[in-house]
Amino acid sequence: MEKPIIEKSDLTLNNPLTTCPVSPQAQSKTKKFLLKVTGIIFVGLAILGVVLPILPTTPFLLVAAACFAKSSPRLQKKLLANKTFGPLIHEWQQHRSIPRKAKRIALLTIILSVVWSAYLLKSAILTLLVFALVIGPFIFLWRLPISK
Repeated sequence: MEKPIIEKSDLTLNNPLTTCPVSPQAQSKTKKFLLKVTGIIFVGLAILGVVLPILPTTPFLLVAAACFAKSSPRLQKKLLANKTFGPLIHEWQQHRSIPRKAKRIALLTIILSVVWSAYLLKSAILTLLVFALVIGPFIFLWRLPISK
């Protein structure tokens, strides 16, 4: 059997298969909606992080702030005005630093998670996989400056 040959004229930009059927305005609205929903989910995770010691709060807030910055200035202002979360986000945006307590909690949580995983998994390969997955975020947090 011979394979059909695709003509160069079939690959032009006017080909209906290569153009998006959704208008740019609709794409923009959909993107903003998805960013808002993602931001709200991450605020919820940050709130859980305040209560549960295993979830870090600051990274979730930073993701939420980034989502709101691109989708909803109103929600971004509300988040920055929050007396609990606002200072953490402001410190990150201004100085790329986090409070000492947040850094300690995040690093300790990572270490305890790896130790607990190693205890539960009892497999060297899976423990190495967990370690490989958390070493990047651990180094990133370790190197972050502490806010004043």
